[in-house]
Order: sequence, then structure tokens, then C-alpha cells
Amino acid sequence: MVFSPLHDDWTVEAVTGPVPDAVAGRRVPATVPGQVHTDLLAAGLVTDPFDGDAESAQQWIGDTSWRFSTTFTWHDDGSVRHDLVAEGLDTVAVVELNGRVVARTENQHRSYRVDVREALVEGRNTLTVTFAAPVAEAEARVELHGALPHVNHHPFNMLRKQASSFGWDWGIDVAGAGIWRPIGLDSWSGVRIASVRPLVRVDEAPQSTGATGTLDARVALEWDGVTTGERRVAVEVTSPEGDRVAEASVDVAVGTAEAALELVVPDARLWWPLGHGDQPLYGVRVTAAPVDDGAGGGAPDATTASWTSRVGFRTVRVDTTPDADGTPFVVLVNERVVQVRGANWIPDHAFVTEIDRDRYRRRVADATEANMNLLRVWGGGIYESDDFYDACDEAGVLVWQDFLFACAAYAEEDWLAVEVEAEAREAITRLSPHPSLVIWNGNNENIWGFVDWGWKAELQGRTWGDGYYRELLPRLVAELDGTRAYSPGSPFSFGDPLASSDEVHPNDHRHGTMHIWDVWNRRDYTAYREYPARFVSEFGFQGPPAWSTLVGSVHDEPLDPYGHQMLVHQKAEEGNLKLERGMQGHLPAPATIEDWHWATQLNQAAAIRFGVEHFRSLAPLNTGTIVWQLNDDWPVTSWAAVDFDEHRKPLWFALRDCYAPRLATIQPRGDSLAVVLLNDVDDAWAGDVVLRRTTFAGDVLDEVVVPGAVGSRGSVELTVPSPLVDALDPAAELLVAVLPDFGSGRAVWDAAEVVDQRLDPDPVATEVVRDGDAWLVTVTARSYARDVTLLVDVLDPRATVDRGLVTLLAGESATFRVAGRDGAASLDPDALVGRTVLRHANGLLLAVAP
Repeated sequence: MVFSPLHDDWTVEAVTGPVPDAVAGRRVPATVPGQVHTDLLAAGLVTDPFDGDAESAQQWIGDTSWRFSTTFTWHDDGSVRHDLVAEGLDTVAVVELNGRVVARTENQHRSYRVDVREALVEGRNTLTVTFAAPVAEAEARVELHGALPHVNHHPFNMLRKQASSFGWDWGIDVAGAGIWRPIGLDSWSGVRIASVRPLVRVDEAPQSTGATGTLDARVALEWDGVTTGERRVAVEVTSPEGDRVAEASVDVAVGTAEAALELVVPDARLWWPLGHGDQPLYGVRVTAAPVDDGAGGGAPDATTASWTSRVGFRTVRVDTTPDADGTPFVVLVNERVVQVRGANWIPDHAFVTEIDRDRYRRRVADATEANMNLLRVWGGGIYESDDFYDACDEAGVLVWQDFLFACAAYAEEDWLAVEVEAEAREAITRLSPHPSLVIWNGNNENIWGFVDWGWKAELQGRTWGDGYYRELLPRLVAELDGTRAYSPGSPFSFGDPLASSDEVHPNDHRHGTMHIWDVWNRRDYTAYREYPARFVSEFGFQGPPAWSTLVGSVHDEPLDPYGHQMLVHQKAEEGNLKLERGMQGHLPAPATIEDWHWATQLNQAAAIRFGVEHFRSLAPLNTGTIVWQLNDDWPVTSWAAVDFDEHRKPLWFALRDCYAPRLATIQPRGDSLAVVLLNDVDDAWAGDVVLRRTTFAGDVLDEVVVPGAVGSRGSVELTVPSPLVDALDPAAELLVAVLPDFGSGRAVWDAAEVVDQRLDPDPVATEVVRDGDAWLVTVTARSYARDVTLLVDVLDPRATVDRGLVTLLAGESATFRVAGRDGAASLDPDALVGRTVLRHANGLLLAVAP
């Protein structure tokens, strides 16, 4: 069995389309795996697609058909089969080998395997892949099949292609073409392992010690060149340390399509989500080899096929049993409730072939270091590389995986349905080993769209995808992998919202999962408190990227929120107007572009912190939040917590704090306030909560001690005595709850917004000292200082700082550790405490101070 990659000596050329003279007729060196945009960029034929307003100048690429070509030398090694295997072609393509059409493809989200033994020749061979122009192809299918509702400007729902490559309200329009995953020749004889589904279950009480794990290995086989005899299919399981803990084998006759083997792993160590336990991963090796006939003639030889992966033993279910408050959405792993603290995930680069294993791991680290335990892979992107799921397996990050349908109606006729089924079967099978993957979700917002967005009238009875979400996809998940949960959509209320107008709405906060977008689009972020939601799987608020990311791609002179290039890098409808509106009543109007940048970043963080703390305070009514979004795919103003250049925005620091396993937050309850303690750890807590009314200068005006206690994985509300609340002067005083050994140790209640508080606009003193290759910046508050942050990338785009959004009471200090591109040497210590770097909410008042 020999797989020979065909990744060398490729070229790409334009075939038809509005091609510039500089490109027409040229064969350009191509990288495989890769994409045409990056090939043109490497050849110097286009500028950086992310820079300035290059996006509009390069729209011709998506209107052009492209041909990728290579030659390779092949000699027959005696194998019976020689399969051309393309793991990813983007998207509608004709594949030719030596002038013979060997495949026609039309789905980016699946692989293709074609027997090409009759087309190969000894010696030199020519392989070409010609891609249809994606924009033109999508529009042609509209003409052929009729338009279906969708968001954004291109009919992406006509193709099984990454929807966001056509542009989104955070994404650049770079629909292109390319051989985006490996391609090569697979030469084999006898039997091939087509796929393995290593499904796990835990047969004893999952929370007990010494649970018994069972591996149900489903091994799909393909045969050629042999008509009689047997093969031995063997499965071996090894411990995380590499010791063999279970093995089994079965002899199967030639032509057997699937072998099923069950292995028992006694005393299996359970795989747990982050914060609940360890993540032991067991090795799985599957082989299919000739049966030894006792004379050595059947010993394993070149016809032996093998497959390896890893699994984790754990159980998963989602409880949606109706209760007195509606319908919950409770994720349980090993029968333990997991309070979900998550983020939505989009492709981490607009050109997905630029994402490598290390980049995936850095993003997953961004999640875990912000106390996240779940990432939702959104349905407008891709089924990610196994590198992503491997990183989540190892880190204990749960994965909610959307099937790839987003914000559009999708035809259910055969021209699309056959590809949908093939794609789903492959994705379910490929991802089945990963213990991190716990939920399959049918679509993003399509059921909501049908009910609320006027689709029903526009469709006039045509299919729109409902059959996929309620019939095909749940059937395939049950058939291929019954160990994971399935949800028809997000949002979804787990009734039948399409049955009649009297049924529950698909985005009802009382039932299942909900998305909250009226806040960003129309309302003040304090409206989050109007939703006692059971589970929020999407909500978000925008802010610009780091300063260095912004000015690295936007070159308006002068820099202005409404500059031409600034708006190219703001994809949300009226996005900057919404940023301005969102700050009103919270922060002073910014006086400079630097203040605008800081204020909008700060307001993004404040909005999401407000929402998360509200939703978490509702536990156990609320069982999770998945903020939109963790990451960006190009330099853009967006909802991301980590920008495209991998800077952690102020929002990231806010999430790290409000997603802490132990959180104390002060929330309104009726006519008063309550200190809510969230204790998402195994250890219970008990102690005194000291409640103080203080001035901004630090004078304690009143103090009450309230005993508190909260159990393992529990929550509790402690009512704040009314005199403390009633006497509070919102403009000049604070309510502080002090809990020295619980979470951050305290919670602060601001009875007024920054714009209405009499804050000192210059409230801190600073000291900077060198510590090896880093600078330690100590900030001490002379009076109350809100959200102290160091925007260190202003000085060095690769500088990092270990904390942000630190609120200090009078007399308190915080130390920030800062490192530059070349350690401490690349940073000016005086500049680290200059006004463009050392920021706080108070400083925005300088523009309005008398």
C-alpha cells in the first residue's frame, strides 16, 4: 500500500473570465495544497488581498475559471489499483489525467477517490484540474434552479463551498479556487481500509472509578484484485502511556464490506472537559492483513492495510426534557452537567490553507486561557483539519460542530442533496474518533430565518433545507455515530416551530438555544438583562482590532472611522454607526481616532462582560453561553476576541475574567441587589462576604458582613442589605463585595456608567522596572480607576502583555508584564506609560473634563 503525494511542480493559469493583461496567458507557479489568491500573491501579480481596498480590485478572481496543472513520473509497481485521491477540491472542477476526464467534482467539503489505472501511462503523466469560476457558477445555478433566500450578496447556497469565502459581515469576499487539501496516488491491492469509526461507550457508572470502556470499531473495507480467501482485521488499543490494554481480531471473507469488533478496556480512565478532570487519550490501531496459514505464507506483507487514531472514553448527552421554566439545554459529559463557557469559531484565515497545526493550537490556547470549555464550529465555514480537533481533544475543549448550512435556504432536490449526504457521511465518519466533539448541529439560523425573515412567502412551497435538518442529518448521525447529541439548528426550541403559528418560536429564550442579535443591531447592551435565557449559543458586540492590526491594513489619511479603507474593513451593515450608538450613555464621545479606537474596544468588552455575567448569574436556569466570536479570518472590525494578527483584544481579557470558574458578580434582583456566587469547581466554599459602600477616593462609608456558602458546581444569591443600596451615590460611590479566597476576590457594582461618574481622569501613578527580557509596569490607583489596560502593540506589533481591563480601587496596585518582539530591548519604558499605551476608562473623560 503506497500513497504518493502529488504536490510538486504545479502551475495555475486563467482559462476564462475578466482577466487582467498581466495575468492573461501566464502559467503561474502554484502551491498544492493551496489557493489561487495566494499563488497570484506569491507571483507578485496581485497585492495583499487584505490590504487597503484590494478586495474590490480583485473581484475578478472569483469571476475567473482556473486550471491547475502538473506532470509527474509514474511506474507500475504491480499494485492492482491506482486511485487518484483528492482530499479537497474547491469547488466545481473537471479532473483530467493525460487528457482523459477522470472526475467531475462539485463539493469543497468532501474528498474524491477515483480509480485511474486505465488512464495512467508509464513515465510522464499530466494531471489537470480545471475549476469553474465560483461566483459565475453560483449565479448560473440560480438561473437553472431558481433563487433561494440568503444573506449577503452572492448566492453561496447554490454551491457546497465555504459560505464565508463569498464574504460575510466580518469576512472578506475572496471566493476563489484551489486544490486545498492533499492530492495523490494511492496504489494498493487486495484490501483497503476505507474508513474506521471507533465509537466508544462507558458501561459502568461514568462518575465512578474503574469504569469499563468499550470500543466499538466499525471498519469499512474495499477490495480489488482478490476473489477468494480471508483477511484478518485486528484492532489494538493502547493506553495514554503506550501500553497495550485491549486487542481483538476477526477473519473476514473477501468482499466483506464492514467488520465490527468490540473491545473492552477495563479500568478505563475517563476523558473530561477542561476543569472537570484529565484528558487521557487512548491509541487505536487497525490492520487488515492476510491470514497466517501456519507456514508463513500468510504473514503480513505489502498488502497489509493500517489505520491509526486516538479516542477518549466518555459519555455525552444533551438533556432537553421540559421543565417548569420551559425547555433546558443541558450538556452532560460522563453524566456531569457542564456549565458551558464558550465561543463561536470561524475559519482562522480567509485562505484556509494558510492555517497550520501551530496556529490551531495557538487559537485553542486563546480559548483555554480565557477559561473557555467549548468552541462551536459555525456552519458557514469548513469541517476543520484534524489538527483543530486534536488540539481540542488534548486541551479538554468541547466541540459543537455545525453541519455546513448558514443563514440561507438550501435546495433538497437531487442536484444538491446527493452531495449533502456524501459530505455528511464523510464528516461524521472522519470526526468520529475525537472525544472533544460532543454535539452535531443541523444548521445556523436557517429555521429561524424561515420563520422570521420572510422566507416562507419568498419560497412559495419550495424546499429550503428542513428535510436535511429534521430527517437526513439526524438519521445519518444515528446510523454512523450514535454516541453524540444532535440538534436540528441553532437557535432551536426543541418543539416543532414550523407546525403552526401557535407553536413555540425557534428563538424563544425559554426553550433550548437562542441567538441574541437585537442588542448589537438596535438596542443598548443593558437589554441583555431582559432575557432569562436557558442557553445562549450566539450573541456578540463589535470592536476594532488591535491598533497595529488596524493601521497595518488601513491607510486612510487622516485615519477616520468613516474613511474609505476603514469601511472596507468594516463589513457589518452600518457597523460604525452601531459602534457609536452602542457607546452612548456609557462612555464619553471620543475626541481623537486613538480615543475612538480605545473606547470602541472598551465598550465591546463592557457589553459582553455585562451579558455573560447576567446569563451566568441565572444558573442553573441558564446552562451556557457561546459568545460570537473567538477569532477573525482577516484584519477587520468585528465581534472577535482575538484579532487576525493574534492580538488579544480587551474583550479577551473581559472573557477571561467573567468566564472564571469561580465568579462573584453583583446583579439587580427586584428592587435591590444580590451578590451571586458561581462555583464551577468541585470544592465547595464558605466564608464571609464583606459588603462595603466606598467613595472613589477609598473612604469606607458603610460595611456589612454577610455569611456565604456555595456547593460544588453550584450557585447562590446573597441579598445586599437595602441600606447599602439605598444610600449609594451613583456618581461618586461604589458597592464592593470582598471575598478574599473566592475567584478574583471581589465584585464591584457601578451604580452609574462612566459618562455619569465623577471619576478622576488621571487616577494612577506608575513604575516601570526591567525583569530580564520583560518590563514590569506597576500601576497604583490614587482613586478609583476603571479598566486599566496597556495597548502595548501601539509600540511594537509583536509585544504582549499578560493582563488587561484591571479595575483598581483607591490604593490598589496591579503589575503588568510586557515583552516585546526582541524582549525588553525593543520597548521604550517611558512610552509604556504614555497616554496612547496606558489606557483606562477614566482617561476618556479628559475630552469632556472642565
